[in-house]
Amino acid sequence: MDYDQLSALRRSHPAWRLLLASHAPLVASFLNQAFIGPNVRTLSQSALRSKLEDVLFGLREAEGAEAFPRRADQYLDEWADDEHGWLRKYYPHDSDEPHFDVTPGAERAIEWLAALGRRSFVATESRIMTVFELLRQIVEGTTLDPASRIAELERRRQELDDEIALIRAGRIEVMDAARVRDRFLQMAATARGLLADFREVEQNFRELDRAVREKIATWEHGKGALLAEIFGERDAIADSDQGKTFRAFWDFLMSPERQEELTRLLEAVLALPAVAALAPDARLRRVHYDWLEAGDVAQRTVARLSRQLRRYLDDQALLENRRVMQLIRGIEQHALAVREQPPEGAFAEVDEPAPAVELPMERPCFSAPLKPNITARPSLAEDEAIPDGALYDQVFVDRELLARRIRRALQARAQVTLAEIVAAHPLEHGLAELVAYLGLAAEDRRAEIDERRTHAIEWTDHEGRARRATLPVVVFSR
Repeated sequence: MDYDQLSALRRSHPAWRLLLASHAPLVASFLNQAFIGPNVRTLSQSALRSKLEDVLFGLREAEGAEAFPRRADQYLDEWADDEHGWLRKYYPHDSDEPHFDVTPGAERAIEWLAALGRRSFVATESRIMTVFELLRQIVEGTTLDPASRIAELERRRQELDDEIALIRAGRIEVMDAARVRDRFLQMAATARGLLADFREVEQNFRELDRAVREKIATWEHGKGALLAEIFGERDAIADSDQGKTFRAFWDFLMSPERQEELTRLLEAVLALPAVAALAPDARLRRVHYDWLEAGDVAQRTVARLSRQLRRYLDDQALLENRRVMQLIRGIEQHALAVREQPPEGAFAEVDEPAPAVELPMERPCFSAPLKPNITARPSLAEDEAIPDGALYDQVFVDRELLARRIRRALQARAQVTLAEIVAAHPLEHGLAELVAYLGLAAEDRRAEIDERRTHAIEWTDHEGRARRATLPVVVFSR
């Protein structure tokens, strides 16, 4: 960090510009109130303008009408321009109204301002323990000597055996209130920091997407070279330290077992009297679901990059087809020019007018005819009627009704299992309805089918017999 680097940061970095702004208290407090505090990822222009108008009205009442003379939408446009860069203004693909999101630079400045406040309790023990634990994991993870690893594992096993012996003897060591608060504050700061990291990861993916669009618009060489360069950059990001840690974090968080464990641990910790005395933020109870929502935004940015590449390939295929048609027309024009006076000798030799290509996968499958030809007739006695019971035994499962039940259950909860839905709405059509639920889960990209666990679904068929099916755990998510 030298003078030139700091001078460049002072001129270009949004966080530094926010700290130097004349209305920095308004900008920082409002962005924290609208986005960072409630963990809102995006807001429409009308909703954000309404929030800012309420804030400006209160400030003008307290400081005078000349304190903030401009309209709310003018402030928003200024905060989102290139000179300031505190908000990101964009149009979602399914809306014609602009939306806003806070930028990572502005969020870092607001976090730094929040850290300037006086803290009544400073966590120190938990941080030094975290340092020791991380150093221990690094050393153990890089040691190649089997004897050293075995010795360390035996030492930890001996510590566990000693602790078990003390508990059996009735000597249970319990954390005091100070140590509980120390570790809780460290956990809360780390959890909130992860949400800020997600915005920075998403910003990096957006910058990659912008660079890809610029290259596609200005590329003048072959398509293969462009695709090689684009995929090379994307592989470089995926294989970078940030990409690897983000992928490992996402895989860890997407595990249903980990989500259930986090929920259980958070509820147990927040119920402790020492933690309740701190009046913790209620959003910490569902912070892991906020992580999922923030990570999903980053994943959608990657999907948008893939769609951009697909559109580029489709456009290039259209141009190539047009070029082929131009070549064919040129051949036809030359053929017409020599039609009256063909050249001597063999003009062209072709073994076959067309290649005989027979691919096994191109053999058509059986398809039922529109009008079936039925030659067999039932053999019945003269006084016997044709049985028509099969016409009334048909079962129709309304998949839209099942989908509405799933959506209704997810309105109050972020996740719900298939067993819970069936418990609330017992199966009416037995196995056919259960198979329809599984089909909806397979088609929903947010649903999770965990084959490592199973649960039992019970119902009663139309004859009054109890039925039971054991299947993998199915989890529907918002």
